[in-house]
Amino acid sequence: MARYTKQTFRIYWHQTKKYQGVFLLIILAISIGSITNLIAPLFYKEFFDVLARAGETAGKIAELKGALLKVLIVYLVSWVFWRTSGFGVSYFQTHIMADLLNDCFAYIHKHSVTFFNNNFVGSLVKKVNRFSHSFEVIADLIFWDLLPITVDIIMIVTVLSRKNLLLGLAVLLWVVIYLLINYVFSRYKLKFDVRRAVLNSKVTGMLADTITNHLNVKLFTGYEQEKSGFRRINSQYQKLQQFIWNLANYFEGGQALMMTGLELGVMYYAVSLWQRGILSVGDFVLLQAYLLNIILRLWNFGRIIRKYYEALADAEEMTEILETPHEIQDIPGALPLKVNKGMITFENVVFSYNMTRKVIKDLNLKIGTREKIALVGPSGSGKSTIINLLLRNYDLTGGQITIDNQKISSVTQESLWGNIALVNQDPILFHRTLKENIRYGNSEANDTTIIRAAKQANAHDFIQSLTDGYHTYVGERGVKLSGGERQRVAIARAILKNAPILVLDEATSSLDSESEKLIQDALVSLMQDKTVIVIAHRLSTIMKMDRIIVLNEGKIVEQGTHQELIKNNGGLYKKLWEKQIGGFIG
Repeated sequence: MARYTKQTFRIYWHQTKKYQGVFLLIILAISIGSITNLIAPLFYKEFFDVLARAGETAGKIAELKGALLKVLIVYLVSWVFWRTSGFGVSYFQTHIMADLLNDCFAYIHKHSVTFFNNNFVGSLVKKVNRFSHSFEVIADLIFWDLLPITVDIIMIVTVLSRKNLLLGLAVLLWVVIYLLINYVFSRYKLKFDVRRAVLNSKVTGMLADTITNHLNVKLFTGYEQEKSGFRRINSQYQKLQQFIWNLANYFEGGQALMMTGLELGVMYYAVSLWQRGILSVGDFVLLQAYLLNIILRLWNFGRIIRKYYEALADAEEMTEILETPHEIQDIPGALPLKVNKGMITFENVVFSYNMTRKVIKDLNLKIGTREKIALVGPSGSGKSTIINLLLRNYDLTGGQITIDNQKISSVTQESLWGNIALVNQDPILFHRTLKENIRYGNSEANDTTIIRAAKQANAHDFIQSLTDGYHTYVGERGVKLSGGERQRVAIARAILKNAPILVLDEATSSLDSESEKLIQDALVSLMQDKTVIVIAHRLSTIMKMDRIIVLNEGKIVEQGTHQELIKNNGGLYKKLWEKQIGGFIG
């Protein structure tokens, strides 16, 4: 935790400085509001001293009314400053919380594919929300608790010390001891709060993972196994939560005894001061008001400091993400990629996952201007990895990749992705309308252009058959559509993007035979004047490619046209082809 506390406050303070004028106004308003709350008891002291004074009642009326008028004025001033602070805090906190969410959103999306593969979606969402909420909690504690407590203690000790120095110092000493005990206890409890936050993330992550895979849970009869696993981790969380709450209960019992000792001890000493004529009846009213103020403020102090550390613990996981450098970054001064010919070159490319398993081994491949190539090979041969490297989802272990003689590691990632259209094997759609999903390929496309792209992708007819047509929401990840429908929407999106480089990763694998024929016709039109890379297991779909690259264990073992490769007796491609036409692989 100590590793990230400073970083968390640095991030929060950076946001606070944007609104420092409002911040200072809030501090001033709350300070004055707290002071006025402590001035009122001074006038009530005056009121009761007048009541207790011997003399005619008629002579006291004017003084009593005057004291009450002073109390009224003080309360009106207090009302003005507390309302000012309330509106100030509303503006200050809502703006900063929105800024924090915006920054978290922007930073997370710049992380690499590896980062997202290693983190549950549900956990990431919760970490972002916790980070923003933690600022709200900490700001509330500072504004509405710590600042008033500080002002109140200074004011009360000052007033009591003017009455009797020993009385003021005794209260101050008690407050210091009380705060130290709270601090030590909260530091001890902190390590358990951190564990609680980590366990809570695991519970949330497992819940999100199983809900996402609800169909697998049913089809693989994993219900009892998953239920048992969730119950086990949730039980760990419950036991730790109960232990933490019991700690708080024990401590609050000790707090109550300390509070009782303070009140009775001060009032007992006050009686001796009254006997000596140092304190008046009104002073007892003042003392009681101030003691109640201290007790109410400090009774919550234990909760305040615990909530403070809990908020820091909740913010820690997101702070760690924000402090983790992006794995893949644009180099300083990176220029936009400019694609004129669409020529792609892999030069001595080497890639290893986690620097251990070498997936691509000294790959040399040149894809000519507007050439259509296919990548084929057994599962695990490196086909998808090559596409991921071209998209710079991973950085190379060795070698380089260029597009029109520009190293992809030297251009901006946004411009690289902007020049490549991808239709992958399992396209994922936003939980938005069909029109919005297709328009994602070109945000400026009008309805006519969207419909034209949908028709080219053979998606228009099924979209029109839906009740809401193009305004139909597709569900999370597009679950309301069939696999073939999702793929056709993804193809329409790629058509709309019209990038000079097109990558098709099993783009027709989820289609029935009739739809596949129509999509193949659309893809022929889509591939015109583009450099195309196709990954295919179904070899019948790539027979007309300009060149077929055969991969095995991260290396190119054959290349040529379909006709050339099937003449190569003993070649891997011919073996794959014979298996498929024999019906073993469909």
